[in-house]
Amino acid sequence: MTSPKRYDRIAFVASPGAEAQAALAQLAELYGNHDPDDADIVVALGGDGLMLQTLHRHMRSDKPIYGMHRGTVGFLMNEFSTVDLHARLAAARETVIHPLLMRATDVHGVVHVHHAINEVSLFRQTHQAARLRILIDEQQRMAELIADGVMVATPAGSTAYNLSAQGPILPINAALLALTPISAFRPRRWRGALLPNTAYVVIEVLEGDKRPVAAVADHDEARDVRRVEVLSDKTISIRMLFDPGHGLEERILSEQFNY
Repeated sequence: MTSPKRYDRIAFVASPGAEAQAALAQLAELYGNHDPDDADIVVALGGDGLMLQTLHRHMRSDKPIYGMHRGTVGFLMNEFSTVDLHARLAAARETVIHPLLMRATDVHGVVHVHHAINEVSLFRQTHQAARLRILIDEQQRMAELIADGVMVATPAGSTAYNLSAQGPILPINAALLALTPISAFRPRRWRGALLPNTAYVVIEVLEGDKRPVAAVADHDEARDVRRVEVLSDKTISIRMLFDPGHGLEERILSEQFNY
């Protein structure tokens, strides 16, 4: 039987809100506060926005990330408590996720490379709808999509913007990606597609001068793009910790029954 992991050196990070800053002061006094480079674990205090920032910042460190809710939306966070944090961290369950890699080539030929934990999205930049061509594994699957945009979402991000755009909720351990249109005009009834997480997705922008398009990987944006490539980056494994019974698997399953 595997013994629980010990996380003696904790690095706390917090959003600038008063609630999160008060929690930071409490926890640092009780447990100390190590530099993230020297810590065994990073504990994020805030909402999902801070959690995404923390995951991005430490995605290559192989350090586990544990969030406590001291912000607005807290889907990715555990409940806040100052009591017996060491035991709580030792008992937490680990979920490993892989980010998306976006390579967006703009009108000038500049390639913008960013990672996304939730989704890579393409949006129209003006009043005119975008015209897009979609290829999967170098095979054309849709010659023309006219829409406000389209996104590729991970299971971890499937309950975020993807769900708001009427995309499917994916179990966290599903080897799938969601390809979801944003306000599709033509084909009018196209609701998107489920793709294997090994898929190499290419989205080409048609009439880019007349109908400019931006590409966004979580919070990193490239403007006036002409071609966007998206794939799951298996070289990066992000370790998230959740309290027993409240893991990301359970939250995503429960979300499907909450109306």
